Amino acid sequence: MSAKPFDVVCFDCDSTLSRVEGIDELARRAGAEKEVAPLTAAAMAGELALDAVYGRRLDLVRPDRAAVEWLAQLYVEQMVPGAEESVRALRGAGTDVHIISGGLRQAILPLADTLGVPVANVHAVDVMFGGDGAYCDFDRNSPLAQPGGKAEVCRVLSGGERSVALVGDGATDIEAREAGAFIVGFGGVVVRDTVKSGADIFVAGPSLTAVLDALL
Repeated sequence: MSAKPFDVVCFDCDSTLSRVEGIDELARRAGAEKEVAPLTAAAMAGELALDAVYGRRLDLVRPDRAAVEWLAQLYVEQMVPGAEESVRALRGAGTDVHIISGGLRQAILPLADTLGVPVANVHAVDVMFGGDGAYCDFDRNSPLAQPGGKAEVCRVLSGGERSVALVGDGATDIEAREAGAFIVGFGGVVVRDTVKSGADIFVAGPSLTAVLDALL
């Protein structure tokens, strides 16, 4: 049975659509990189559960509105080669393209707009600010701040009828197999052993267009 084509193709954001690991860049900007980067690496490698590190990282960084806007610009500037072409090819073939990320939604929206992905197709974690733009909190009810969140989103997108593929670089992407998603591991920015062994297919990159053979 062929694994393609797919009705829905989802992309992770950090280290997949963009070279950036957003929370690590925010931590570097805030002078908290030494505390935050190891937590991100452990979560992406599957060594720590996402919910064990998500709130802890944001409490360390406390990104205000200006920091999130800065990150949004960085996401676009550091777009992975082939990202625009890949999304364009998939949408041209009638594929429903989504972004599923544990990153901050407000920072990802400008990248999605650049890629032509509708706002409604961006699934990420909302961050809340005070009237002065200071960081207040994040959406603690978001499934994407919890283990298995990407599987939950893929399950909804499938509706039990549509075929779904997810392209990503981290252990949280592999979890979407639980929802029946076909996992394309992408190593164009970083290669993780858990993804190489756990994905249905692994593509080294460096261009994101390398995943199209598995998706079209």
